[in-house]
Amino acid sequence: MIKNIVTNIEQLRQPSVPATKADLPLATDLRDTLAAHQDHCVGMAANMIGEHKRAIIAQLGPIPVVMFNPQLTSQSQPYQTKEGCLSLTGQRPTKRFKKITVQFYNQQWQRQQLTLTDFAAEIVQHELDHCNGVII
Repeated sequence: MIKNIVTNIEQLRQPSVPATKADLPLATDLRDTLAAHQDHCVGMAANMIGEHKRAIIAQLGPIPVVMFNPQLTSQSQPYQTKEGCLSLTGQRPTKRFKKITVQFYNQQWQRQQLTLTDFAAEIVQHELDHCNGVII
């Protein structure tokens, strides 16, 4: 189901709690809401649609990937950039890493690991910030 985008900063600053198997239906809401905003959005976290669970979706090439309880396990090659956000207006400066490794559970609740670079890595880092209540 397409959900409304949260723009309340105080809500967005609340760190998310770990997701459980009971939260798997959240993947559908993330997919539907991302698809509804695909012309100007490449990722979102569950708290952006009102659910304070550690779940994100990232458009990694043609495939939107849902990640439950994502955690960075490595990061390298820091750089400065500017990012926008569907929940906020304008762009803001932030520090990102060119290469990351992230571990997460997929929609079948299987442990996965991805190594991402460049823009795909930036998307996941932005959404992980949301899970942690960090506003760029």
